[in-house]
Amino acid sequence: MSLIDKVPPCSKRVEMHTNQQINDYIKNRTIENIDKFVGTDINTISDRIDRLDCEWDTERVVEAKAASLILISTILGFTTSKKWFLATGLVSCFLLQHALQGWCPPLPVIRRMGIRTPDEICDEKAALKYLRGDFSKVEGKPLGTNF
Repeated sequence: MSLIDKVPPCSKRVEMHTNQQINDYIKNRTIENIDKFVGTDINTISDRIDRLDCEWDTERVVEAKAASLILISTILGFTTSKKWFLATGLVSCFLLQHALQGWCPPLPVIRRMGIRTPDEICDEKAALKYLRGDFSKVEGKPLGTNF
């Protein structure tokens, strides 16, 4: 088995390491979100797309939690006990593991909370843009025409 086989593609690594029931729950919730906007006006759909642009994805949550823990444990290492530097090193290892494999110990909890991957958020945005009519014409030609 080569290194390429051990390192999953970036866009699918979190989903590959998430329990399938959790992936299904998130997918069904996304479909429910989209269904709410079928037949609504363009402004309502645009507002939802704007909110999706601000939604925190798994990467941002992992990075923020790791950075916070590293900062806190470093400060505690300098001010209380050098043993806190072990936590800094451990969290750094988890962050590296997440970068390489798409998994780290807090990730199952983050996914159970319903935090979506960037691709999952983009999928909802694309569906909403389709409902809004963004893809009805490409370069002035109706979709499906090759001339």
